[in-house]
Amino acid sequence: MAKTPEAGEPAPDFTCPDDSGEPLSLSSLKGKPVVLYFYPKDDTAGCTKEAIGFTESLDKFDALGATVLGVSKDSVATHEKFKRKHGLKIRLVSDEDGKLCDAYGTWVEKSMYGRKYMGIERATYLIDATGTINRAWRKVRVPGHVDEVLAAAEAL
Repeated sequence: MAKTPEAGEPAPDFTCPDDSGEPLSLSSLKGKPVVLYFYPKDDTAGCTKEAIGFTESLDKFDALGATVLGVSKDSVATHEKFKRKHGLKIRLVSDEDGKLCDAYGTWVEKSMYGRKYMGIERATYLIDATGTINRAWRKVRVPGHVDEVLAAAEAL
């Protein structure tokens, strides 16, 4: 597993398909801030709340010139269905091979009811216009998180 990138370090670049199947790379977004948030699975309770929260605040992120990207290991088709079902306006990135999660240290051992398994740790990275990580949130709790990220983006 790769080292987890920290604030002040360059954000690991990636190229993955977005929810329309088009390849998307972090380097293509240089020059503007990027909110890169990792979530466990499309269409589950917490992940849906988080995606709707980012969608509801998208105009505010847009006004800052910031791009919001959600990342999970779900397929392009699953992302497209998730977006349509909930009217999501954010771009979703498909990391089916897990390389992006590995690069950001979000593929971790989790435990539920005493059972250990591998899964995505909910995390968000605020990347500045130069491609440097400005702020990292790990083990994110959904309530209030979007507002916290927005406040940090406004301070960039």
